[in-house]
This record gives sequence, structure tokens and C-alpha cells, in this order.
Amino acid sequence: MIKFGLSSVFLALALVAPTAAFGQQPITNRFSADPSPHVFDGEYYVYATDDASNSGRYWDSTAWRLYASKDMRTWVDKGAPLDVTVFKWARPDAKAWAPEVAYRHGKYFFYAPVGGDKIGVAVADRPEGPFHDARSDALVDKSRDANVGAEPIDPAVFIDKDGQAYLFFGTRMPKIVKLRPDMVTLDGPIRDLAIEGFPQDDPKKKYGEAPFLHARGGTYYFSFSTGWPGQIVYATSTSPMGPFRYQGLILDYLSISTNHQAIIEHGGNTWLFYHDNLLPGGGSERRSITFAPLRYNPDGSIQEVKRPAKAVEHPVLPISGG
Repeated sequence: MIKFGLSSVFLALALVAPTAAFGQQPITNRFSADPSPHVFDGEYYVYATDDASNSGRYWDSTAWRLYASKDMRTWVDKGAPLDVTVFKWARPDAKAWAPEVAYRHGKYFFYAPVGGDKIGVAVADRPEGPFHDARSDALVDKSRDANVGAEPIDPAVFIDKDGQAYLFFGTRMPKIVKLRPDMVTLDGPIRDLAIEGFPQDDPKKKYGEAPFLHARGGTYYFSFSTGWPGQIVYATSTSPMGPFRYQGLILDYLSISTNHQAIIEHGGNTWLFYHDNLLPGGGSERRSITFAPLRYNPDGSIQEVKRPAKAVEHPVLPISGG
């Protein structure tokens, strides 16, 4: 996890603004979902599924979207950093689902679920691209690779303090595989990620999708959605390979059919990014990205993020770009 100090302006805002001031306000008035947030060179970037270009009846967009901010209040639409045609092996109408980005060796690696059965990886010299295919085939391919599971989607990359990179993905059963230092080659077999201790009296508590890993101290926190609809819950381990032990709830059910999260930490502050139904005309296929503070208890457990009853009043500026 790359950490950066907060700017003096952002620090002042964080000190005086109430918790609700950062929750339930969409970062843009363009429908977007499945946030992959990062900080590169002191600027915030959120890579997203572009719900504004889908049919409105299904998640069938073919391009991804990028938003950037210097202060987490004013966000600029950077347009489409890439679409599925970057991958010559993909159908031009293949679905572009929840993306992930990782930075290493001076390069930006974009992990792209394509068509629901493959994960491609593209690379660029700058956060906004241009991106080009880093391979001549998919990084993960359901028709080629063993133990891929129902759908190789929702990639999430974690680079540990020892430099080892891990790729998480999958629906219904979480998958983990090591990445080689080049970030574009699998290093060993794809494995099931074990989660233990689900409440026996709640059959809805199970892994569904949206895997994400972050670390704090010596603890690894694995968060995910429990299904469709789903809660965001988490489990912990002393190793990124697990096994993980179920701990509890982070974000409750939404009024839409999916729930998808990512977590970033900077200067001692932690933020939960997720999507919800926040804009006029929105719904399960037309979602909006927002974020809220994520806090820990003294024992290291995560406090539930309570969504405000209504969106806060600070303005969303008109987006730039198409």
C-alpha cells in the first residue's frame, strides 16, 4: 500500500468536517461503479466501471472511466483510460467490469475483467494512460487456466512489504495467485482462499464477490461482498495467503443489487470507497461512487460505516470530458 502525507488543505478539511461530510455524496454526476482508488504523486485517482455507457438494463459497458482529485472534494473526469479493444484477443463488445490498478517499477498496471471469463492486464507510463496490452493473451483465462472458478472477475492486487504481489479475484469462491515481479505473469497455481468462522445462524454470510486486501500493522484485512444483494464484511489473517477468520460487518445492504468496496490509507486516515444509488435515474445498473471514513477500534476491529440518511450538501462540480 503506497502511503502519502496529506496536503495542508486536505488536513484542515479533515479536521473540521463532520463524518457525514464525506459520505453519500457522489464524486461525479456521471454514473460509475466498482471503485479502484489510489494516490499517485500526491493526487487521488479512482478507476471505475462506466455505468453511464451501459444499456441501462445490464452491466454491458465496454470501457472504463477515470476520475482524479487533488483534495477528495473536487473531482475531474479524465475520460476513458482504455476500453476492451486494447486487448486484441477480446471481443469488441465484451463487457468491461470492475477494474484494478497497481503501480510498480515506474509503471501503472491496469487489471481488466473482460467478458466475464478473462482478466487482461494493460500497462502505461502515466496514471491516465495511454494503456497498451502488456501481454498477447489474457493474464487469467477460464478456458485455459485451472481453478479459475465461476467467473474470473473483480481483480484486486496487493503488494506486501516484502515486495511479493498477489492477485485476488472471483465470485462465490475467492481466488488468490502470486504475481511475478513483472506484474504481468502468474507465479504458481491459482488457489482457493479459505475464510473460516462464518456465523452458523446466518446463511447469507458467505463470500460472493469484490475481494480486497489491505494491511494494518501485522494484520491482513480481507473485505468482500456477501452476494447479490450483499453486505461488505471482512476477515483477518496474519498472512495474505490466509486462512482468514470472519470478523464482522463494514457496510450494510444497499438498495441496489451489488456492493463493491476498496480501501485506501493516507497519513493515518483510512477511507472506504464504494458505490450506491445516489443520482437521479440511478439504480442497480446505474450506480454512483462515494466514500466515507473507515475507523478502527482499539483492538484492531473495524467499525461499521453508517451511511447518512441523505446525501450531504457540498456540491458536485460539472464533469469535464465526454
